[in-house]
Amino acid sequence: MSNLQKLGGLAAISQALIYILAFIVYGAVLQYPTGDDVMLKFQFLADNQLLLSVMNLVAYVLFGILLAVMVLALHERLKVQAEALSRFACVFGFLWVGLVIASGMIDNIGMAAVLKLAETEPEQARIMWLTLMVLIEGIGGGNELVGGLWVLLLSLAGWKSRALSKPLFYLGVFVGCAGISTCYPADVLTEIFGLSQIVWFIWIGIFMFSNKLPEQDSALHSGLCTAAAK
Repeated sequence: MSNLQKLGGLAAISQALIYILAFIVYGAVLQYPTGDDVMLKFQFLADNQLLLSVMNLVAYVLFGILLAVMVLALHERLKVQAEALSRFACVFGFLWVGLVIASGMIDNIGMAAVLKLAETEPEQARIMWLTLMVLIEGIGGGNELVGGLWVLLLSLAGWKSRALSKPLFYLGVFVGCAGISTCYPADVLTEIFGLSQIVWFIWIGIFMFSNKLPEQDSALHSGLCTAAAK
């Protein structure tokens, strides 16, 4: 259990670093062209395909794998004294894992298909790219409802089980509500969720490293396992 908690803490801090890397690359290094010039946008994708593909693997696929470790570790920490809430949160946590990983794979495969089609049918490629963007934004890029619900329910479970500190609980509630608010299509809400979650990931990662499982919880869990074996 101790090793799982350490892995969960490491995964949380790693996810914060991935968020920071994504903000730097997508916000400062890459300047996606604006306007209606479709061929200019396709040229940008072609020129930066390798970097974009690597970033999709890191920011979505690797992030999703690390998230799965964190979801499992936090569920183990909270499930004894807040079983129902922890299980409910776990459902949304693993659902978010699937959506995030799917977004990255769809983006990479879709980008390669669009660039190939653009060589002969630029208008069809434009329609395909717009469709892909709507799909990617809907399931993992611009709508953080599932992630917000996971953080909120997890925070409530942490409050009920007294496994998380009060400041961490309040931050989690804020992050969760910010994620749920992204149902309204506004970039600023997504940015608030992303920035606040960086702080939450780092904080909860340090918390998992520095705080052992409550002794009462561990003892109770051992007792339940022994009773089940009998």
